[in-house]
Amino acid sequence: MNLNLNRWMLSVLTASALMASLSACAPLVVGSAVMGGFVAIDRRTAGIQLEDESIELRTAQGLRQNLSEASHVNVTSYNRMVLLTGEVSSAAERERAERLAKSQENVTSVVNDLAIEPASSLTQRSKDIITTGQIKALMVDAKDLQANAFKVIVERGIVYLMGRVTSREAQRASEIARSGSVSGVVKVVRVFDIITDEELKRISAQPFSSQAQPKL
Repeated sequence: MNLNLNRWMLSVLTASALMASLSACAPLVVGSAVMGGFVAIDRRTAGIQLEDESIELRTAQGLRQNLSEASHVNVTSYNRMVLLTGEVSSAAERERAERLAKSQENVTSVVNDLAIEPASSLTQRSKDIITTGQIKALMVDAKDLQANAFKVIVERGIVYLMGRVTSREAQRASEIARSGSVSGVVKVVRVFDIITDEELKRISAQPFSSQAQPKL
């Protein structure tokens, strides 16, 4: 995939995410929902990607039914690891959200970083979308990273990085997120599935058909 196509995809996804995040009718955001009918090519198999999408949808639906309307929660699943970000009104809601995520079929772990505070403003969410786009663009430009191996989530200026990556890649991505050319970053939280260089070679050697493909 060439650089121009990568940048085009990034622009489309960023615009879609901005529309979803600014909608007053969507307090719960599913991490991969903006992908629509396309499964990104990355280091998960197509089956795992679809499973992650299913986990996100089921969890979001459960949270919508069990949390107050004042809650603003992002649900992101990567390789069956669920990340909860956003804001809830009480410690009880925070615990309820984590229990519900853990109860979903095939979930291996849950990282609960929900803040107990009022939902973030539309202005803050738009800033977060801009920060996300800046980080993704820098990853696309980086010659020593495979940008589509990473998932970037930004909440109230906190950058969460997910992906199946080596220690070197994790460090490099963190450096990019913390770089002075990215605006609005409060801190970087790494939620990686660390793999060895040997594992990466095996993943890279797998035929395309056994990895992620576009949905038909």
